[in-house]
Amino acid sequence: MIPKLQVNDLSYAYHSLEGETPALSHISFQVATGEFAAIVGPSGCGKSTLLSLLCGLLTPEEGEILIDGAPLSASSSGIGYMLQRDHLLEWRSIRANAALGLEIQKKLNADSRRDVDQMLKDYGLAGFEEARPAELSGGMRQRAALIRTLALKPSLLLLDEPFSALDYQTRLSVCDEISAIIRRMGNTALLITHDLSEAISVADRIIVLSSRPGRIKAVMDISFPPECEGSLQWRNSAGFSRYFNQLWESLRNE
Repeated sequence: MIPKLQVNDLSYAYHSLEGETPALSHISFQVATGEFAAIVGPSGCGKSTLLSLLCGLLTPEEGEILIDGAPLSASSSGIGYMLQRDHLLEWRSIRANAALGLEIQKKLNADSRRDVDQMLKDYGLAGFEEARPAELSGGMRQRAALIRTLALKPSLLLLDEPFSALDYQTRLSVCDEISAIIRRMGNTALLITHDLSEAISVADRIIVLSSRPGRIKAVMDISFPPECEGSLQWRNSAGFSRYFNQLWESLRNE
């Protein structure tokens, strides 16, 4: 089966009058359809640069990116990008914010409106459709931002530290909720995070990058025991601690 995402020998550097700053060096990995992968690494290792390359905001200097086997520039598969902050528009209702991407892409019709309303109901925002973002908690705002992204039915979901702006307690619960939503919908997702516990709690596989220029240093498969229901319960298991220690060892010298 063709992977949803293929990254082959990818390299990128930033250029300025002072010279060249390599960000990524010969990165290669795959993400299977329906897989939830995470990328971790030290600050400045090129994690966010990688996401910018994957969504087409930057062009690789070397290597290629394939979506469903086709070059990124020629792919018809949609890519959803969820940022660190929700970027909800304060003058629009939650329903209107959730439908913003559809509106911009001229895909807002009776069917897509029903889909948005159903997701608002399914993901705990029923009764808040006409509220303004300032009336919602941080976790509710992130769920609204996720609905805005999922409403476009992306083939690949890119998550750039989407919980980092939340307080710790809210972050734990929202991470659990949103990862459960993504898995339930069967989305292929790639999470960028500096939080090792977060990566272990949601990912099927973790890709570890070295310090700049980022290279793949290790790949770790993660398997939840069947008795764990959700990432919060998984965090309290002995297996979670083992994964954390392995991941920490791989990053300690970086």
